Amino acid sequence: MNPSTPKHPVLLLHGIWDTGTIFRPMTRYLNSLGWETHDLNFTPNNGDACLTSLAQQVADYADRTFALGTPFDLLGFSMGGIIGRYYLQRLGGLDRVQRFLTLSSPHNGTWVAYGSLRQGCMQMRPNHPFLHDLNRDIKTLDRLNFTSIWTPLDAMIVPASSSQVPVGQDVKVWVPLHRDMVSHPQSLKAVATALAEPVKVKSSR
Repeated sequence: MNPSTPKHPVLLLHGIWDTGTIFRPMTRYLNSLGWETHDLNFTPNNGDACLTSLAQQVADYADRTFALGTPFDLLGFSMGGIIGRYYLQRLGGLDRVQRFLTLSSPHNGTWVAYGSLRQGCMQMRPNHPFLHDLNRDIKTLDRLNFTSIWTPLDAMIVPASSSQVPVGQDVKVWVPLHRDMVSHPQSLKAVATALAEPVKVKSSR
């Protein structure tokens, strides 16, 4: 970890059925290392809403919380990583965010999403048009520091390799449970390391 690298505020995005309180262990850890953390509660959080509307909640929160021109970093857990991607790729977030981390996010879908007919859940099914659209120009994420942190032991992201994408850094951790990705020491260390990486000089679109 480079102590000279500026620490930006970090906005944490939770997954389905969660609230921002799931990040309490991570918040304590990052705060102890000097990061300022923020989180929001998605409404609704049960998959009823289209992920595009939840991404708009991210955009609105960022506009309220961070002064225009103030860089911040973004971390999404599970569904939160997909919401974060829509904010970055479709709602102008690439112009504001410097580092983007996902923890066990179904970038290529999860078969578990077939267990629900809720709109947000269906959008996380493999081969869904929503994910196809985001993956069509996923290379735009190369404009910032992007890190996907995932565990091969994940029983919610099926297959677990769905968290792997052809851009950014791929970090594998051996965390036994999906939900533990926000609190396990391996995950927390990987998050801090990624947040401490020197930021890229962004190229134009």
